[in-house]
Amino acid sequence: MLRATLLTSLAATALAGCATTTGETAGRSATAPLRTAAGADVGTVTATQIGDGIRVRIVARNMPAGTHGAHVHTTGRCDGPDFTTAGGHWNPTQRQHGTSNPAGPHGGDAPNLTIGADGSGSLDITLPSGTMDGLLDADGAAFVIHANADDYRTDPSGNSGGRIACGVFAAA
Repeated sequence: MLRATLLTSLAATALAGCATTTGETAGRSATAPLRTAAGADVGTVTATQIGDGIRVRIVARNMPAGTHGAHVHTTGRCDGPDFTTAGGHWNPTQRQHGTSNPAGPHGGDAPNLTIGADGSGSLDITLPSGTMDGLLDADGAAFVIHANADDYRTDPSGNSGGRIACGVFAAA
């Protein structure tokens, strides 16, 4: 009896270590240090593969107070001063922008990030249509914080204004 219990436990442990998500190992992660155009460190974004997509955690500091659009962008470049080298929103499903858009959302659309009077804020979200292989493809991906709130419906960027912080994802 003890031997059967031990073998069952070992088999379950071995199988748990083989769990995959769309061909990828759950738990694989990447980080993106957020910087302003002047190079100031304003936070970090961490992306982790989970069973139903990518979990993204944003921790921001020293940012302007208010509500800001936050999105994964399609190219892993953050050249200042306007970060346009990050490209458009990451959109592996070829949808339009916004959760309030019947033809949306983009895969990289995230809820607005609220920054408090002390300049800090955080957000935890899941992007259901993404994979780490997609995020870390040949040209990479970036995370961008915009100057204004995202309206969740206007294609292509939710009228979220200029790009005020950017970070390129790199495998952790």
